[in-house]
This record gives sequence, structure tokens and C-alpha cells, in this order.
Amino acid sequence: MNMESTAWNSLYNTIHAQQDRRPFSAASMRRIIRFAGPHRSRLGWFLVVSVATAVLAVATPLLAGRVINAIGQRADSGLVISLAVWIALVALAEAAFGLLSRWLSANIGEGLILQLRTAVFDHVQRMPVAFFTRTRTGALVSRLNNDVIGAQRAFSNTLSGVVSNLVTLVLTLVVMVGISWKITVLALILLPAFVVPARRMGAKLARLSREAAAHDSAMSTQMTERFSAPGATLVKLMGRPADESAGFAARAERVRDIGVRIAMVQTVFITALTLVSALALALVYGLGGFLALRGQLDSGAIVSLALLLTRLYAPLTALASARVDVMSAVVSFQRVFEVLDLVPLVAETPDAGRVPEGPVSVEFDRVRFGYPSADKVSLASLEEVATLDTRGGVEVLHDLSFRAEPGQMVALVGSSGAGKSTVAQLASRLYDVDSGAVRLSGVDVRDLTAASMRQTIGFVTQDGHLFHESIRSNLRLARPEATDDEIWAALGRARLADLIRTLPDGLDTVVGERGYRLSGGERQRLTIARLLLAQPRVVILDEATAALDSTSEAAVQEALTEALEGRTAVVIAHRLSTIRAADLILVVEDGYIVERGTHDELIAAEGRYAELHRTQFSQQAPIASVV
Repeated sequence: MNMESTAWNSLYNTIHAQQDRRPFSAASMRRIIRFAGPHRSRLGWFLVVSVATAVLAVATPLLAGRVINAIGQRADSGLVISLAVWIALVALAEAAFGLLSRWLSANIGEGLILQLRTAVFDHVQRMPVAFFTRTRTGALVSRLNNDVIGAQRAFSNTLSGVVSNLVTLVLTLVVMVGISWKITVLALILLPAFVVPARRMGAKLARLSREAAAHDSAMSTQMTERFSAPGATLVKLMGRPADESAGFAARAERVRDIGVRIAMVQTVFITALTLVSALALALVYGLGGFLALRGQLDSGAIVSLALLLTRLYAPLTALASARVDVMSAVVSFQRVFEVLDLVPLVAETPDAGRVPEGPVSVEFDRVRFGYPSADKVSLASLEEVATLDTRGGVEVLHDLSFRAEPGQMVALVGSSGAGKSTVAQLASRLYDVDSGAVRLSGVDVRDLTAASMRQTIGFVTQDGHLFHESIRSNLRLARPEATDDEIWAALGRARLADLIRTLPDGLDTVVGERGYRLSGGERQRLTIARLLLAQPRVVILDEATAALDSTSEAAVQEALTEALEGRTAVVIAHRLSTIRAADLILVVEDGYIVERGTHDELIAAEGRYAELHRTQFSQQAPIASVV
């Protein structure tokens, strides 16, 4: 590697180094070494190849010097040809070792990326819902991309670079001192002129790059939010496209200006270092030539020194910035470990069992619960705040008890924020209770496997979330092995088959981000079809029709009738007309069950339910019941 290439690498590493002030931890280093355990064998061979490459790099200048001496001494042509052959063999060996080194580096690096990404992805999936409500998606994705790649670079670039550069430096210095210690010392005097600007310019470029990255991030966030269907609609409705465009353009112009400054600083720096390189070579040729004319040095030695000089400055400069490279890699690992160290609040016990066969009952036994504070489920860096909000842990459910018998429908009604959705989340074990127990067929959900619970419980939320995939793919989330005939049967029961058949691509129709290519009622019926395909024994409906108009709600209610038939159901209802036929209605206020009974019993009691019923029916016409 020549000095110009080394300068570019030094600048790049300084610019892109993780700017993190956390102290270096020996424990982190030990953990990194353990994480690299599966790659130990290839790492060993990688280091051996790197050392061999460094040795070969020093051999070529020496052979070139011997060729010059042989020519000057008019030696036998066979010697010159022999030396040329050796130079060719060394070049071939360098090429072979280079390919082998790249193959080992790619295998180690890509293997580590796979290991880290899957570890983080699997761990994040086990985090509670509160983690996702607090975390910025972009920051989390960055951990899976930028930080994982930064950690991988520690092995594929930094480790081999330090080893090979150290070996090259030592060998080169030994050989140069052996040829001429005077020229070697004078050449080293110019080193500060090569290294110091790299560090200072690198720091300046790093500041500019961080500012550009911040603007890029802001533009990315703006585009992500404004280019989504709801965001674009809001901007149009508020009449603010011009303001949005002006704000975006201002950031883009600043990024342009920074890009021009970075380009000029880089060019000035590289030009200066090229000049330093030329001066160093001039010194070698000048002083070397002077010594050669006085008979103190032969001409071949001058050529060897000139070639060795380029191989001396490169590793010296690289090693000067090695600390930045190593700390950057360690920081990347630490940022990945931060996510892996977050303890999931919901964990499966080693001896967890399955939900008993047959119809399932749902029981809440003296349940108390408060949502966890941010410091228990999140990271400040993922929320992009200075410190985490320590508020939380306030109890939202108080000594709550009820039981839904197999095949029964229990409905929860009450004011917004009363705790109804919390009950649904606890029943499906998105969170664990603080005290008391939630049981399925008499078994505490904490003693059940997650897979068994997901097969048992079907959950339909208000927003009816769908992925930006085909209708078939969205439905097969419930049951991957489902056939097309089974999918069409589920769509038919959800009163959606006729509509899907009219679409040009049928089941292969892509529904768009969050399903926005479908209407609200169509999205909701598609989620109900997904539930029917899963065939759960327990159905939880969390205000599944609250956001729909009367016509769409009637269609969804008809589909829900199919979904609830013969199943245990916990229904959170905003419109009381939908739960008139419930076996048990619970009125929840401030985390307490303040009333319970059938529709007729609660109306007769003239309590909170009757008040809600009068208020609601004075404003709207009745809608057909779920059952």
C-alpha cells in the first residue's frame, strides 16, 4: 500500500470512527474475544497469512536492489534473470496470499455480521411491546447495520492491519538500518509531517461528516414520515407542502456545502502528503546518491531504500491511527452488546408446558400491574434522548379478577384509559403481571411456552396491521403451511373472498405499507381472515371495530360472528351495541372492575354501564350485535 492510499484510509477511519466517550472496558474486550470464538481457527490462519504477506512485501525491494547492483557490476545475465524470476515468484506469492487473505477476511467478517445480526434480531423480538413504543425504529435498525458492520471491521480490517503493519514496520526498519542507518534516521524525521496532519485534518473532517450525517438523518426521518400514506395526507390537509419543501431544501443545501468543504479539505491534505512523499524520496536519492559517489553505498541499496521507504511510512501511519480503529470497533461492539444486555421482561421458563387440549378458559386472579419505566425496557441512545424517563411502575390494574369459561364471551367496557387494553395484553402475555396470575385452563401463562400460547390465542387489534407484502403472505403469518384452498375458505368466512377475486393479482396482490391500499373495513376483515386461518381456541378483540364507519362495521361484525363461534372470547368494546349478547360484561374504571353482569342486569342496575349506554345511544343508532 502506498502513502497516498494509506492517507485516504487514515482519513476514512478517523472520519467514520465511532465518537463515543465511554471508558475502555477489559470486560468488553473479553466478551468480544468470546464472541469471536466460533471464528478462532480462521482468525489464526488469517494472522499467519497477514504475517507472510508482510514478509513478502519486504523481499521485493531487496531483490530489486540486487538486480540494480548486478546490472551495474555487469554480472552474468543468468543472475539477473534468476533475480527477475524470484521477483516474479514473490509477486505471484503476494497475489496468492492476497486472495487467501481476502477470502479468510470475507468469511470471518460476513460470518460475524450474520452472527451479530441474528443475535440482535432474535433478542429484539423477545422484547416487550413497551420497548417498541419508546424506541426509534431508525436507531434500532442502525444497530443492525452500522454498528454490526463496525464490529465486523475489527476482525476483517483492524486486527489484520495491526498485525501485518507491525511485522512490516519491524522488518522494514531492520532492513533499512542494515543498509544505511543515516538515511533511515533522516527519513523518520519527516514522519510527523505525514502523521500529524492526518490526525488534525481527520478530526476536522469527522466534525463535518457528523454534521452532514445529522442532516441526512433528519432528512431521512422527514421523508419516512411524510412519504407514508398518513403523513402525506396530513401535509396535504394542512396545506404545508411549501414549508416542508423549504425545510428539506435548507438541510439538503447544508449537506451540499459540507460536501464541497470535505472534498476540498481531503484534496489539500492528499496533495500535501504527496508532496511529503516526494520530499522523502528526494532525500533518499539525494543523500543516497551522495554516499554512493563517495563509495559508501551502492546503487542497488539506493533503489532498495526508496522502495522500502514507501513500505515504511504506510505501516507507521496506519499504526498511528490504530488506536482510533480499535476503539471504534470496540464502541461498535459495545453498542451491539447494549441491545443484547437488555433483559426481556417476558421470558419462557425451561420447563414451560403447553396449553391443555380442548376448550380453554381465561382467568384473571387478583391481578395487579403497572407498565415498566423506560430504564427497564429501553436505551437512551435508541430513543435519541440524553437520559431515559424514569417515570413508570404506576399501578394501572388493581386486584382485578374475572373468569371467561370455555366458549363464553366476556366483554370489557369503560372509559378510555381505564385499563381495558391492558387486560388484553396481559391475557396474551405481551406483559407479565406484577402480582396475581393470568391462567389458561387453570395453568399460569408464565408456565406455558410462547409457541403454545400463540397457537391458542388469536388477537385482533383496532388498526388491523398488515405488512407490505401480498395478501397470501399476510395470511400465512397465521399458518405458514396453509394451502390456497384453506386461505380462500378463511376469506370466504371473513366476507372478503369476492373482493379478492376481483383484484388483478388475486392472492398475490400487495396490500401496501400497513395495508393502506385497502379500506379500513377491508383491512380489518383481512386480519379476521388471518385469525380464522389460525383457528385459535381463544379470541381477543381490542376495539376491533372502533375506527370503522357503520357500513364497514356491519361487514366486520358479520365476519366476527364467524370468528367467535365456539371460541372463548375476551372483547374490548367501544360501541356497546356490539356486546349486548355477551355472557358477562365487565365495567372497568381506573383499573378496577366496578360492575359485572349481563346487559340486561347492568341496565337494570342503573349504574355506570347504564350511564354509558344512555350517553352512547342518544348519539347514534343501534348497530347489529356481534352474535
